[in-house]
Amino acid sequence: MPFDRRTFLGTSAATTAAAALAGTGAAPAAAHGGHHRPRTYSFTVMGTTDLHGNVFNWDYFTDREFDDKAHNDVGLAKISTLVDRVRAEKGRRNTLLIDAGDTIQGTQLSYYYAKVDPITARRGPVHPMAQAMNAIGYDAAALGNHEFNYGIPLLRKFEEQCDFPLLGANALDAKTLRPAFPPYSVHRLRTPHGPDVKVAVLGLTNPGIAIWDKQNVQGKMTFPGLEEQAAKYVPRLRAMGADVVIVSAHSGSSGTSSYGDQLPYVENAAGLVAEQVPGIDAILVGHAHTEIPEYRVANKATGKEVVLSEPLKWGQRLTLFDFELSFARGRWTVDGVTAKVLDSNTVPEDPKITRLLSDEHRKVVAYVNQVIGTSTAAMASAEGPVKDVPIIDLINHVQAETVKTALAGTEWAALPVLSQASCFSRTAAIPAGRVTIRDAAGLYPFENTLEARLLTGAQLKDYLEYSAKYYVRTPPDAPVDPALLTNAEGTPDYNYDAVYGLTYDIDVSLPTGSRITGLSFRGAPVDPAARFVLAVNNYRASGGGAFPHVARARQLWANSDEIRNTIINWVKAAGTVDPAAFASVDWRLTRAGVPVF
Repeated sequence: MPFDRRTFLGTSAATTAAAALAGTGAAPAAAHGGHHRPRTYSFTVMGTTDLHGNVFNWDYFTDREFDDKAHNDVGLAKISTLVDRVRAEKGRRNTLLIDAGDTIQGTQLSYYYAKVDPITARRGPVHPMAQAMNAIGYDAAALGNHEFNYGIPLLRKFEEQCDFPLLGANALDAKTLRPAFPPYSVHRLRTPHGPDVKVAVLGLTNPGIAIWDKQNVQGKMTFPGLEEQAAKYVPRLRAMGADVVIVSAHSGSSGTSSYGDQLPYVENAAGLVAEQVPGIDAILVGHAHTEIPEYRVANKATGKEVVLSEPLKWGQRLTLFDFELSFARGRWTVDGVTAKVLDSNTVPEDPKITRLLSDEHRKVVAYVNQVIGTSTAAMASAEGPVKDVPIIDLINHVQAETVKTALAGTEWAALPVLSQASCFSRTAAIPAGRVTIRDAAGLYPFENTLEARLLTGAQLKDYLEYSAKYYVRTPPDAPVDPALLTNAEGTPDYNYDAVYGLTYDIDVSLPTGSRITGLSFRGAPVDPAARFVLAVNNYRASGGGAFPHVARARQLWANSDEIRNTIINWVKAAGTVDPAAFASVDWRLTRAGVPVF
């Protein structure tokens, strides 16, 4: 019988597995040949990851065709063309198409159908990502952490709209500890001369969801480690007849975690799964937004090599796993696996996908180009990682003012309000003159919401010292290249926070942990015992980035509206954005007391 994710949770895992292996995902029939033919078979599994709401090769923040320094292209319309070409070459019956998660968040297209014209509304639309992925013919997709950004009800509606299962073996119901989504799917590939090949796809998501989307999942779902759930399911799938086991993991391969020791589970665990769990043939890797065409890890127990591949984000690449099998002694055996990636900038968009979603695209373009105010000066984020720039001050000013208003009339109203923000995009810009939704939205591409936390001066000093590890240590007499000064130890831009309302220097010639000098508030040194309110996004407040103190600090207030919307509404209400009203240089980089810039 076909795999039915709606009845999955009502049956035992053993019953479901047996049913799935008995006949799920049947491919077109092919005649079985005689025993004199060599019993070998080749097939290809294609994979994408971190699509983040990209259907078209379009940047909704700049209102033009997507481009970057490497001239990559993005979107499922491009991927569709690549997929069609692979299927034409290999034969569709000899291919599968899977994804490793982070599908429904990341562009204004995905935001529009989550918040403006939501798919959860009565008689609401079908999500553009579901429409595109259904049309292309995906066979399965793992859950990513960003699938939970808009709440479980929207994710369930998206799941309902997909013609393929959303997999998450380590996404469990918090009360029953049973899978809240199908752990795996099984697909039968018909061979020309032998029994069907049974391919199991095990989906694993990221344990960090418990931190990053705490407000959406706490008390509802729990997310154990990838290794332990793979160790549970892979032997079961093999025992029930799977000839090939592929893991689709929304988890990088570095073995590291951005949340430190806040969870007992590793964030980027794909390599550990390959190393520790026998019986896996290949792993489609996601989450890290890196390109790894092929990476081999030897399993400790068996010595067998497991092939990993991570295609670049947003539909920029398509992974191809090529499998070679032979049939002997009544079973299929994997003789070899190789992986490579195809570049989506080598092909045109598939017109069937662009036609299918042209109306949705036009609606979103019109939405993001609505004028919401004016600005007296142009502002840009390009230098935000190394300088205190007005455009980041705008984010912080809006956050601080929002929190001040929210706390008015409370016992906390007299405390000074500070704010944290990061340079979320180095290409964000507010033009002089008319300001549109896309201009304001471009400042904040993530679905974060705003909170207020209570911190002391000493805790804020620790917070800033931790943040300053973002900079590469540079001696006073060494030349400075701004491009090489940031992202030390792989720290992403969104994990460097500037704190608005304090004045301080960051001495990049000093070691990590002792870089903050001259820390003051309103012209006086910060008292370690003084209390401050910090306007902070929910990602950071929940422990994202593992910044000290903030996750355990007292929450004074929280809002469910995205910070992006808060900025848009502030601009609408203000009418005019004037940097002179909020922007000042409160922090700078120094070496031995001398400014770097």
